[in-house]
Amino acid sequence: DGQANAFALDGRTGEVCPAPRAVGTTVEVKELFFSTPARRKFLKSDSTELAHCIEAVRRHALARPDVSFAIWHEGKLVEQWRVHPGAAGLEQRLADVLGNEFVAQSIPVDFQIGPMHIIGRAGTPDAARSRPDHQFAYVNGRFVRDKVVMHGARSAYEDVLHGQKQPAYALFIQIDPTLVDVNVHPTKIEVRFRDSREVHQAVRHAIEQALATPRSQALGEASADELQLQNRPAPKALPESASWRQASMGLSTREDSDWRPAHRFERPRVDSGQAMADLKALWSPAASDSEPSRAGARSYSDNSDTAHDSPHAAEARPGAAVWDAAPAAESAAPSAAPTAPATAHTDAHEGGHWPLGRAIAQLHGVYILAENARGLVVVDMHAAHERIVYEKLKQQLGPDAGGIASQPLLIPATFAATPTEVATAESSAEALSQLGLEISPLSAKTLAVRAVPTSLAQGDAVELARSVLAELAQHEASTVVQRAQNEILATMACHGAVRANRQLTLTEMNALLRQMEETERSDQCNHGRPTWRQMTMRDLDALFLRGR
Repeated sequence: DGQANAFALDGRTGEVCPAPRAVGTTVEVKELFFSTPARRKFLKSDSTELAHCIEAVRRHALARPDVSFAIWHEGKLVEQWRVHPGAAGLEQRLADVLGNEFVAQSIPVDFQIGPMHIIGRAGTPDAARSRPDHQFAYVNGRFVRDKVVMHGARSAYEDVLHGQKQPAYALFIQIDPTLVDVNVHPTKIEVRFRDSREVHQAVRHAIEQALATPRSQALGEASADELQLQNRPAPKALPESASWRQASMGLSTREDSDWRPAHRFERPRVDSGQAMADLKALWSPAASDSEPSRAGARSYSDNSDTAHDSPHAAEARPGAAVWDAAPAAESAAPSAAPTAPATAHTDAHEGGHWPLGRAIAQLHGVYILAENARGLVVVDMHAAHERIVYEKLKQQLGPDAGGIASQPLLIPATFAATPTEVATAESSAEALSQLGLEISPLSAKTLAVRAVPTSLAQGDAVELARSVLAELAQHEASTVVQRAQNEILATMACHGAVRANRQLTLTEMNALLRQMEETERSDQCNHGRPTWRQMTMRDLDALFLRGR
């Protein structure tokens, strides 16, 4: 400040001379390869090398949203990222560099533990890519490709990504400089943390925390612009159907303000005890007796992702009600229950109180169709229920829980076992106990299943035991609960989930939707497949060329 002019430094000659410019500093790189580089014969094509240069500048541009960047090639402006003032500078720089689509399909990350602070954005599982080209991690403003950070981020997505998809994220880690060594790699692209385990856990928890809230909770009412564009009046809220409220997870039928949410899409208040009771009712023997027409053998042989993904596989389930959530009062007045399609249509707009709406039909025993304020919601009932069961099992096996609740079998289920299965059952008794299973050998070739998880008590105990023993044999039994518990719980959840071709009542379908809204990561099943999709009225109108 106060000097008459700026100064220019010639990088080739080192000459310093006066130059005009505004306050600040400009770094300009020209004719980088004016002199023939020593490794010219190893260079790729011009377009490839240009792409590498652009990628290097992109990394710096993300690290410094307070600095403008411009890339020129052969006299043409290729990229330019300007400074955006205010607190939204980083958010706007992410949109400029990675695209508006990345910001729209990502979730803000803001996590702090001790002296470590992690901010940025984590892409939703739906935005996963085939290549890891949208993975950016910064430590104190320096771009790094650190195995600890990358593995921590990947592990946060381990049960929500399908196949070999790669997550997209941009994470900025602020940490005490004395706790990280940057002099590990000549290019400074690798670092070494003093406590790598703490950093790994922090990155994982930061992303898991961001992904935990179901996307359905972000749904709101159709905007006025959407309604005007669709040339439709806003739907009027009809009086609540007491029978439907009563059937949906046992909510009270009171009309007072304690029950009714303040906002149409406010998260509903649900009795967690009742929710667990509803989940346990999945294998209700009483319901099975009352619906003999649906009776059939349970088959858990299809425990692979490919097998149960097939929507038309004949996976008959017994007639037990999935969620017999209606209190006894409803059975005394069956005529008021929302079983007739006409009733569901009449009170259709009541679904506006729930993000995923109200069930109106089931399609081919595979999909649930629901109506909400934005349009049509399509739910894969097996994938959705699989996630619900999986999260419940994880909670029961958590560090603050006493383990998965177990239910002894009145008559132990015996089966002929291989020597490997017998050896695994004997060596993994403690791990099996934590998983809610008790399997003991009767002879050198026979095993007996004496107890199973309570939530899976009505399933095929033999097939469940075989699947879990196979998982235990694949992993190190002594540490399976710590290292591979999620894989085994996913297998158990797959067995416990309602299968395709199972006909559900409207009460059961609505209870499933309500539990989806209350379950973390319910947007994907354990294998990373989406559990539901929203089709807005605008999407439906486009299919039928309405308004054109």
